[in-house]
Amino acid sequence: MLIPFSTYQVIFYVWIAIAVCIFFLLLKVVAPYGRHSSAKWGPLIANHYGWLLMELPALAVMVFFFVKNFSNDKTAVEIMIGLFCLHYFNRTVIFPFRLHTRGKKMPVLIMFSGVFFNICNTFLLGNYFTHFAKYDSGWFTDIRFITGIILFFIGLWINWKADNMLIHLRKPNETDYKIPQGWLFNLVSCPNLMGELIEWAGFAILCWNMPALAFFIWTAANLVPRAMAHHRWYKNKFENYPAERKAVLPYLL
Repeated sequence: MLIPFSTYQVIFYVWIAIAVCIFFLLLKVVAPYGRHSSAKWGPLIANHYGWLLMELPALAVMVFFFVKNFSNDKTAVEIMIGLFCLHYFNRTVIFPFRLHTRGKKMPVLIMFSGVFFNICNTFLLGNYFTHFAKYDSGWFTDIRFITGIILFFIGLWINWKADNMLIHLRKPNETDYKIPQGWLFNLVSCPNLMGELIEWAGFAILCWNMPALAFFIWTAANLVPRAMAHHRWYKNKFENYPAERKAVLPYLL
């Protein structure tokens, strides 16, 4: 579906404005999933299936745009789409089934809100990549591409390693939370979220377009308040929680 670029710009600014509103909302209201899950938010679904169904649209929609774009000889765009799919393949196919969260659930409302975001976000990205993106062969040596792809993989590595450490805090039959120790956990409560912020900041830089920037703003609007909520939760649950740790940005926040 081709959206006129003028209309696309309006949608982009509205999408950014919604992200800013969501940021301030999430500073007041903690999204009720994971350790903050609550039955007060309506019907629940098992964590594994909630994550799978929530993230699947992002992967499916972007694969559609990849197939649609593949014959257009846009190598840079294909790499960008591939990086996006790399993240969401892990989030959809691998991550949910590695979690030791037997018996834990998330509200169906949260799952559907994630589905809605992923469809909108991926459509905006995919539509831009397919119809508006223009990168010549020199883009691969541009400082923005080089800086962005380095940041993307650094963030991806931090995110995956931190997730792996959190998953292995629990034995297969355990459900209780523990204080993570070592590596970047000595600096922040949520290095997994910090890694994801770095990852999508890198993606926005290497793509250097409106929807990738919007995606990073949405990521920050969601993950920064969530990291702050996790940090408060840790401090309330564990009396011996390290006082020097920050929430998501070492020494700052």
